[in-house]
Amino acid sequence: MDNTNPLLQRSARPDFAAVRPEHAALAIEPLLATADAALEAAVGDAVPADYDALSRTLDVPVEQLGHAWGIVRHLHAVADTPELRAAYTAMLPRMTDFFTRMGADERLYDKYKALAASPAAAGLNAARRKALADAQRDFVLGGAELQGAARERFAQIQERSAELSQKFAEHVLDATDGFSLYVDEARLDGVPADVRSAARAAAEAEGRPGFKLTLHAPCLWPLLMYGNDRALRETLHVAYNTRASEFGPPELDNSGLMREILELRHEEAALLGHASFGQLSLVPKMAQSPEQVIGFLRDLGRRARPHAERDLAELRAFAATDLGLAELQPWDLAWASERLKEARYAFSDQEVKQYLTEPRVLEGLFGIIETLFEVAIRPDTAPVWHESVRFYRIERGGARVGHFYLDLHARPGKQPGAWMTDAQARWRRPDSGTLQTPVAYLVCNFAPPVDGKPALLTHDDLITLFHEFGHGLHQLLTQVDELAVSGMSGVEWDAVELPSQFMENFCWEWDVVRRLSAHVETGEPLPRALFDKLLAARNFQSGMAMLRQVEMALLDMRLHTEADASGRVQAIADEVRAEVSVLPRSPRNRFVASFSHIFAGGYAAGYYSYKWAEVLSADAYGAFEEAGVFDPAVGRRYRQAVLEAGGSRPALESFKAFRGREPNIDALLRHQGMA
Repeated sequence: MDNTNPLLQRSARPDFAAVRPEHAALAIEPLLATADAALEAAVGDAVPADYDALSRTLDVPVEQLGHAWGIVRHLHAVADTPELRAAYTAMLPRMTDFFTRMGADERLYDKYKALAASPAAAGLNAARRKALADAQRDFVLGGAELQGAARERFAQIQERSAELSQKFAEHVLDATDGFSLYVDEARLDGVPADVRSAARAAAEAEGRPGFKLTLHAPCLWPLLMYGNDRALRETLHVAYNTRASEFGPPELDNSGLMREILELRHEEAALLGHASFGQLSLVPKMAQSPEQVIGFLRDLGRRARPHAERDLAELRAFAATDLGLAELQPWDLAWASERLKEARYAFSDQEVKQYLTEPRVLEGLFGIIETLFEVAIRPDTAPVWHESVRFYRIERGGARVGHFYLDLHARPGKQPGAWMTDAQARWRRPDSGTLQTPVAYLVCNFAPPVDGKPALLTHDDLITLFHEFGHGLHQLLTQVDELAVSGMSGVEWDAVELPSQFMENFCWEWDVVRRLSAHVETGEPLPRALFDKLLAARNFQSGMAMLRQVEMALLDMRLHTEADASGRVQAIADEVRAEVSVLPRSPRNRFVASFSHIFAGGYAAGYYSYKWAEVLSADAYGAFEEAGVFDPAVGRRYRQAVLEAGGSRPALESFKAFRGREPNIDALLRHQGMA
């Protein structure tokens, strides 16, 4: 192999700057050949049905392939270029084909079944037994029991689905990047100074006068919340909610992709003997059936609706009497809500934002993690893909626990949203016996620094940051040495949000916020009076927010359970909105065309997981409320029961090991003011 290719240099700290688009094929091709040969060896007579033998033979080369491909996939998400996209697109079918074939290989499935039936299986530790059981289940879900034409068609579906999902995400990115609007300062009345400065700098960078507005979150949301120009709000709102739909460039319209993705998923489910993709999706999850999920969502919707109706009635009355808006339009909602919040609680998000400087927030966040989970976080050095990215190591007792990259700022070529992905998982390597420690990517899209001042975070940004760190801690603090169940691997999808949503709760604690706040000009911490106003506003419009999540989750599950859904995507979206939502909505709203979570992420028939796991996370956080949020004994118990256990046992067992009982919904309703 070419050892000058950075994708072939197995390192926990890849040289991202050295990666060129042409390196993708030059690395993935030989790694695929090696993995293919390993698959043939693993199913042969020379390799016994033994856990270690199979892992040495197959897992090592497959993990190396996944590591190299993970770098390409990551750069495609955070530093996309036309050339990199073309290279990624060219190799995606090959990667999909290999993993589809391996996951459906009858011979390999037989080896695992033989291992499970052998006397040695009883002597495996709990993590290995869980990994073995998961593997057998996944072979069935991967089509290993299909024969002939059905097997061939299943493989075709996997390849085409991967291609379509990639196109969906690219259309959303291109539609987001493709919009720009240049305005003069008069149209930015009410818009915060830092947002105006960033918009001016963006225009100046292109040699244009005035201010450049985009659909990226650090620009869009302040315009919708604070911009007094109603026509401008309408323009931006419509542009954002019609991205990648029939109302934009035809080449970026996701309508046809959604139809075909849903048709293929329904066909895949039928091939595997399930009535719907929703049913198929739940096989490895905590929830038992689509009916149970839909019932759970509608119950939440019923509980939240009176609160949401009251929220909207108050907003309409305020808009009419104080803002002169006789009729609220969709592009007025965020703006009017912010005015109402300022009037009711005598503060604005922009006022709080001046105290949440990025350096101080990170210092405070790291201090909380260090106190509760008995680790140390230290700056470290590694090549990065953008000058703003930072790299850290986590230690316990002087020993390395893991590393993480932190990429916080929005920029062109970077997918919108926030996420955590693993660059490398914890694993006791069977080829060397050495312990491979985990590495994670933590990615957000906050506003970058402007005018030489530190970047400022809104309180919502703070919640997002804590959320992603929750995922990161789940991946990084695991003490499981088996690749298939370390960190988040092997955790039921409707429980993976437990650690992330759990961390969000700290953003509402005075002792926490006090420690991580410092005014951008004076360095003073957030005043207690201002925090109290923020806390009082915590459940401001929580009913409407709850219904929004229920609406998205119910839409997702209906799209993946109803037989005719592929031809009725927008109709189902409209029906769900009519059933659940209380808000005015434009008839041109095409949010579903950019719903990447379910069409290009891992949340197909799983978006309900956010609310499902929030029941778990709110209840888990109750233990800290009872003992004190900085109680290291409770932190240690949570770390050991949930974070360190990873996917080595069912999530419900981990929850019960921490709380000593089954979860209940009371804490969630209490946190959201609906008890």
